[in-house]
Amino acid sequence: MTDPQSAADKVAGNLSKTAKTELIRVYIKEVYDREKDITTKQMTKGIVNEEQGIAMLGAYTKQELSKNQERYSNEWVTGHPDILTQKMVYDTKLSYDLWTFLPNVTEPIDKGYLLQLQGYMWLTGRKKGAVAYVLTDCPQNIIEREKMYLLKRMDVISEESPEYIEAAAGLEINLIYPDIPLNEKILIIPVEYDEEIVEKIKAKVEKCREYLQEFSEKHLNFNKII
Repeated sequence: MTDPQSAADKVAGNLSKTAKTELIRVYIKEVYDREKDITTKQMTKGIVNEEQGIAMLGAYTKQELSKNQERYSNEWVTGHPDILTQKMVYDTKLSYDLWTFLPNVTEPIDKGYLLQLQGYMWLTGRKKGAVAYVLTDCPQNIIEREKMYLLKRMDVISEESPEYIEAAAGLEINLIYPDIPLNEKILIIPVEYDEEIVEKIKAKVEKCREYLQEFSEKHLNFNKII
């Protein structure tokens, strides 16, 4: 959905370079069943702590919340919403640490998150949704891995070195938050269903399909063309 740089391309509703790069990734996955495995510590925390984040959100909102197990699809989009209530869609985002969590207090909602939530509302028929940023404690295995990286960077004699022990303790304090009240570890940003955004998604999906068709034909006939 990112706009292209050219004004003419914007008016025409054409795809950006970023979108084309992503579509080539999709092409590789669909045609050759190959996918780059990109896993970060942030992604790992989000997967491991997903249920914990949902439980924290439920405790804060005083609702019985659980992970939605159903994937939804229509002619244009597909998606697996995190949480569905009778009237709401919640999309939980687990921040890695305080330094990535607190900027959400003043920063505008991430455009990708907004579009994702619009898609979920469209698919499920809800008119209200919310992005919920949740600050959970970092899983112990990630903390231990971070300590290992710290040990290598410090180049000390051993794990018993006083300077390492102090630095490792500080690292752990920065990744766990039992001293912070629950209400300060939840940020809920409400989002209303927007039909105009949905129509833009439809149009952009059609552009994506056209691009993939053109790309496939060019790829399969490339040497003939040359």
